[in-house]
Amino acid sequence: MTHFTAMLLFSFLTSVVFGITQRSEPRLMIRFGAFCFALFVCGTVAASWIMWAIKR
Repeated sequence: MTHFTAMLLFSFLTSVVFGITQRSEPRLMIRFGAFCFALFVCGTVAASWIMWAIKR
């Protein structure tokens, strides 16, 4: 398993848990879970680019 697939798996599972525990209606659960997933993935990619830039 690469770092990228591990990040995607973690983001997906965490987003599912957040969606289920933070919202009460199924439609809102899916929407919030998708929002969390996007934030996790974008945040991780942005942080990795920042760390790459600092290293250079």
